[in-house]
Amino acid sequence: MAKNKTQATPISPLAFIAEIDNDKKKEEAKVLLDLFEKVTGYPSVMWGASIIGYGRYHYKYESGREGDALITGFSPRKAKHSIYLMDGFDKHTDLLEKLGKFKTSKACLYVNKLEDIDLKVLEELIKASVAAVKDMWEEK
Repeated sequence: MAKNKTQATPISPLAFIAEIDNDKKKEEAKVLLDLFEKVTGYPSVMWGASIIGYGRYHYKYESGREGDALITGFSPRKAKHSIYLMDGFDKHTDLLEKLGKFKTSKACLYVNKLEDIDLKVLEELIKASVAAVKDMWEEK
């Protein structure tokens, strides 16, 4: 069975952030780093080369595929911050209406700059998503 491409690594999230070329993006990444640690209670861990993750869960699908993944996290990408809410957004429409300017995909929230969103609402989204993932899967 194939392994997940994105695995936890020993790379320091702070060292990763220090290498970001854009000063504004670097400062916002530090804000997100602190916010996620405060909200989740988990230490930050690099997943792959560019995702800062918090917590870990084990999944096993009916197909037999299984593995470990981060419970939540973010990646300070060049164009937008990618914020990973692993339970998706269907259950969070009330919070999304209050969040501000963003786009979504299946489990990813895309934010241009942090001033575009309400960070208190983001905190609530993260809390709700972490609780939902813990209810669905085995925490490791």
